Amino acid sequence: MIYEEIRIQAEGSTDSAKLEAYILDTPHDRNVKIKKRPLALICPGGAYEMISFREGEPIAMHFLSKGYHACVLRYSVAPAVFPTQVLEVGMAVRIIREHAEEWNVDLDKIAVQGFSAGGHLAASYGIFWNQEFLSSKLGMTAEELRPSGILLAYPVITSDARYAHMGSFRNLLGEKFETCRKQLSLETQVTRSMPPTFIWHTMADEAVPVENSLLLAMALREAGVPMELHIFPEGEHGLSLADWRVEREDGSGVQAECARWIELADAWLERLWKKRGE
Repeated sequence: MIYEEIRIQAEGSTDSAKLEAYILDTPHDRNVKIKKRPLALICPGGAYEMISFREGEPIAMHFLSKGYHACVLRYSVAPAVFPTQVLEVGMAVRIIREHAEEWNVDLDKIAVQGFSAGGHLAASYGIFWNQEFLSSKLGMTAEELRPSGILLAYPVITSDARYAHMGSFRNLLGEKFETCRKQLSLETQVTRSMPPTFIWHTMADEAVPVENSLLLAMALREAGVPMELHIFPEGEHGLSLADWRVEREDGSGVQAECARWIELADAWLERLWKKRGE
């Protein structure tokens, strides 16, 4: 396996922004049938204030076990503000494309996954990938920036005061909070061009209410975007894989029934990859 850290520098990036690439070996002989692999680009959560470890490398390790490459984007957080983070996702996609031959990446099978505020970032990229501000600043065509699918875990979506995780929006927008918060309420921005989307959440989430996922799911349905939604009755915010691999020292971060989400996501990805290969 190749492990490589690549600095990410978009407009407004902080010095800590980087892409952590976990690339499986793919021999060009008859030892394995597969020649090019799908890739999951992972955006951990952290309220646009920090980057969660539990939602980064453990997720990458899971996708490696499925035969996919994985990259974790350590995107810029406050004081960096929108659109820096979305530009960094686009730059990560550009880096992946530039290394596609060396890494043996199937460019038709790149999914962007996000957790919590990282879910807001992944969903933002799914909505804005074809907008001119991205392609012009990154020197790429919109089609080159298109993700194959979006996976969201308990995502921050809405800036509606009834359901919003306001800390994420304040960190993301800084002084532009009042003027731009409606623009970044993503349920109002969904169009038919958003890629197929997988979402999961819990009813018991007190940090990012389940209405965030429900509002996005309704917007996706109205726009005609293929979508799969799973709501679990129990479980705190920030579960990641929800099993022993991400258990915190105090015993929290585990919810057995929620741990099935990754199996559901795996099955969804397999169906998505199959359609992309047809």
